[in-house]
Amino acid sequence: MKIRAGAMTLYAVTDRSWLKPGEALEEAVEELLKAGVTCVQLREKEADDGFFLNEALKLKELCRQYQVPLIINDRPDIAQKAGADGVHVGLSDMGIEKARELLGEGFIIGGSAHNVREALAAQRAGADYIGCGAVFGSRTKKDATVLRKEELKTICRTVEIPVAAIGGIQEKNIRELAGTGIDGVAVISALFAAGDKTAAAKRLLELIKGLKGGEG
Repeated sequence: MKIRAGAMTLYAVTDRSWLKPGEALEEAVEELLKAGVTCVQLREKEADDGFFLNEALKLKELCRQYQVPLIINDRPDIAQKAGADGVHVGLSDMGIEKARELLGEGFIIGGSAHNVREALAAQRAGADYIGCGAVFGSRTKKDATVLRKEELKTICRTVEIPVAAIGGIQEKNIRELAGTGIDGVAVISALFAAGDKTAAAKRLLELIKGLKGGEG
């Protein structure tokens, strides 16, 4: 297994739209790394290639210091050029098999799934982990369909690779994921929109500990 299940515990997905005035993305990410996030995904939907690569190179150095995987969203080519640890591809992005063909066996490849069928397809295609959602809707993907708790439980029982829940996860609703069998959560605004990112990350980590083995 190229990625530990523990790396899914608190998976931070970047969104620069939540940054404070004058705050650099790498500053926000380093604060979260210090607080204990276990994986970082660089997501840059609007950036040109040069900017995206430059940001990836900065975050790679940071993540290496904290021994946390850096995953690049959608762009295997950027992941390769930056020396990132892996790439996350969605259902409508470059396929998992094509990403593996480009990057080889040494890279982590994550896939997305909204149901058991898609989760199994991602696993068969060679995904190393799956992001499953949207468990509570999504503020970044307005067309995201909601993944029911029972379906999430079934995915976790069915696949053999780590599973992170994603989509609208906040401190106020994370307890609803207890008993699903997830390895952790992928979050965006719950971390990047927080006034105190350190405190937010630490509270989420404590809540996630409570989920493991809990029912509800």
